[in-house]
Amino acid sequence: MTAPGARQRKQMHLAVHVPAAGSTTVWAHPRSGSRTGFPSFQHLAATAERGLFDFLLLAEGLRLPEHKGRIHDLDAVGRPEPITVLSALAAVTERIGLAATADTSFHEPYELARRLASLDHLSGGRAGWHVTASSDALTGENFRRGGRPDRSRCFARAAEFVATARELWDSWTPGGVPRPFAHHGPHFSVSGTFDVARSPQGHPVVIQAGDADGEAERESAASSADVFFAGRPGTTGTPEAGQALSADVKRRLAAYGRRPGELKVMPGVTFALGDTDAEAQENAAEIRKQQVSPQRALFALERVWGRDLSGYDPDGPLPGIDPDPAGEAAPDPAGEAAPGWSPIADRLAVAARWRAVAEAKGLSIRQTVIETTGRQSFIGTPASVAAQMDEFVTAGAADGFVLLPHLIPGGLDEFVDRVVPLLQERGAFRTEYAGATLREHLGLPLPVWKG
Repeated sequence: MTAPGARQRKQMHLAVHVPAAGSTTVWAHPRSGSRTGFPSFQHLAATAERGLFDFLLLAEGLRLPEHKGRIHDLDAVGRPEPITVLSALAAVTERIGLAATADTSFHEPYELARRLASLDHLSGGRAGWHVTASSDALTGENFRRGGRPDRSRCFARAAEFVATARELWDSWTPGGVPRPFAHHGPHFSVSGTFDVARSPQGHPVVIQAGDADGEAERESAASSADVFFAGRPGTTGTPEAGQALSADVKRRLAAYGRRPGELKVMPGVTFALGDTDAEAQENAAEIRKQQVSPQRALFALERVWGRDLSGYDPDGPLPGIDPDPAGEAAPDPAGEAAPGWSPIADRLAVAARWRAVAEAKGLSIRQTVIETTGRQSFIGTPASVAAQMDEFVTAGAADGFVLLPHLIPGGLDEFVDRVVPLLQERGAFRTEYAGATLREHLGLPLPVWKG
């Protein structure tokens, strides 16, 4: 119990993310479960709820990953629609927040706002929306939008999309009276009557994705998000870097009439545990080796070189030829940067850096990709990892973390069993849920009704 007048200790928020694809999850591992079977999602949700996590976040995959015109084997088989899965999970969970990724480039405001409001009702106020804005040309072909849309227009559409969804949710009064809505803007012109009553938390929680150093993402998060899912695994950096990021994003809130507590900064992180620090480092190295298979190493290489390098041996040396600055990069299978990816303008510089590392340490292609791509964010014993995470939060470098376990569904079990109790002992994490809704878990205010 906190003594009268004593300053209450800041507690962290925790969530877990299941990506649609990408290099963090090792789907080929013998302990990986089905990517489409409901038991996998149920196990992970139950584990996260047992660990008193704020929310479970499911990614959206709108097209199977392709490389050179063929479906490649770097991904799990199939990509279930996340809101459907979360609706089923609402029936077998009680408190854990349920958040779905939904892309604003390939949905419509009425349709998506209706589904999210329905999920919020089904779950008793636990719904969240992870907003993304894709400019992927291949995905667009599935939606009669071939070609690569302009990235800036995607961000503008996303901003109007979120605003329109909120107008729809606000078209019902808190007393349960529907009112006609009408929105006319550059991207959407819709009117009518929304057919889902105001949900238990007013609006589902809005989660904004983005690179930690992305100017547009930071501004968008400050303007309209409840949670900023910042950075990619391994980019959390030092507490000082986290402090700068968090301070910059929250500094922008005032321009939109918002207070610092109305936005939670939660970077995406990975972890590796061991009974000793040395064992944890060994486990981390083995995880990275599993994440960068021979096929993925060549995939990463081709993204940087902009050339067909399928004839190269992943266990052999880097190519002697230079990258093609104008070459077409392999499409990203997850809507996120694959290992070693960087903008085309940086190809020569990245290749030079990789060569320097490979020559200095005598590394093969695969070893070079492993060496130069992201490390786990937190590595150590359970006590060490708990201390590292606590340091970030108490230093103001983050409000919490979105964990990306390398195994689904069992990769979160060890963290919940061994790290969460230590966080609780430190007073850094809750020992029980204090509320019933996702907004209550996150300490977010109810949205002001704008009828």
